[in-house]
Amino acid sequence: MSSSSDSSPLLPSVEAAIFITIVVIFVKVIIGIAMHIKRANAESESLAREARLLMLKIDKFLNDMERENPIRFTSQQLMIATDNFTNLLGSGGFGAVYKGIFTNGTIVAVKVLHGTSDERIEEQFMAEARTVGRIHHINLVRLYGFCFERNLRALVYEYMVNGSLDKYLFHENKILDFTRLHEIAVGTARGIAYLHEDCQQTIIHCDIKPGNILLDANFSPKVADFGLAKLCDRENTSISMSGGRGTPGYAAPEFWMPFPITHKCDVYSFGLLLFEIVRRRRNVDNSLPDSESLDWFPKTVWKMFECGEMGDLMNDCGIEEKDREVAERMFKVALLCVQEKPQLRPFMGVVVKMLEGALEIPTPSNPFQYLMSGIPCPVIPGQSTQTSSFSGSDSIVRGTPIMTRYEIEIASST
Repeated sequence: MSSSSDSSPLLPSVEAAIFITIVVIFVKVIIGIAMHIKRANAESESLAREARLLMLKIDKFLNDMERENPIRFTSQQLMIATDNFTNLLGSGGFGAVYKGIFTNGTIVAVKVLHGTSDERIEEQFMAEARTVGRIHHINLVRLYGFCFERNLRALVYEYMVNGSLDKYLFHENKILDFTRLHEIAVGTARGIAYLHEDCQQTIIHCDIKPGNILLDANFSPKVADFGLAKLCDRENTSISMSGGRGTPGYAAPEFWMPFPITHKCDVYSFGLLLFEIVRRRRNVDNSLPDSESLDWFPKTVWKMFECGEMGDLMNDCGIEEKDREVAERMFKVALLCVQEKPQLRPFMGVVVKMLEGALEIPTPSNPFQYLMSGIPCPVIPGQSTQTSSFSGSDSIVRGTPIMTRYEIEIASST
């Protein structure tokens, strides 16, 4: 009897403890759910706020663009003009280009932007539109208008009937004589000089190469594809970038090292382009036997220039006697443009004058010291060894072995 009477008072207390535990767990779950909802709402509001700010930024940008004259097209207008995007002219990392014709007979090139995300597409769109949309020069491709809709982001450019320069340099279609090639080089230099020196803000193209030089019906060159372009205030002469830019084989060394980027990176790329214009081959020619294709042509030019063998170089490049003076001038300008240090490279306005023969060309110094080793060629009697007049008091600094190997890989990848 005593055992039964002693245990009965414990039952209510056990039940009470279980009930309290359940209530505590329930309250904690409710609090956790409430906090999760609050956090989710806060994140949602933050994302919505960021989206609204981005849309306001884009709307302001588009309104500014319309005031700069480019026309805002609808996706339906561009679908009609391009026959539903059937005539593909070319494609690249950022999109595809289609031929189109408007009802008034104007032929256009419609660049439809693609990307891994809407943010990347919008970045690409604004990079091109804010640069080429506000400038006008005979040697820069003209932007007629744009389309910015949910299902289509596109830029509408003038149509260049003769396509890009690369097909006249590296393929069988070598119909351009040397005089025309020199004119193309000068025109390209003028276009780049305008971007650097005559715009309200300095525009750094960041991707000068033969494929981005378009030719009109008269084979006049126009610099195109501003998808990597950067604006730079004249007071702030350099910009910082994350990751490499440009095309391997044409990009300046500073793109691959933690150095500030200036408009001089375009000068370097133009120098490499100039070598290819004179020779009408890539700087590393994969069509040649292995032993020859491993030679980087700009370095060969320097060796032959240093040894006074420019006549042999002209023979190797198939340059006719009447064109040799201009060709040698182009080679010297190219050597000045590809100096390792940006401050040793000339301004593009100076490049134009040197190519035209209006300015004396200083004797280039070795631009590839960081790539070379061994005993240099003896100096030819009477040959000056002075450095470029653009060099100031700076001297060439030898690159690290890693930099040397990296540069060779870049040069060999085209």
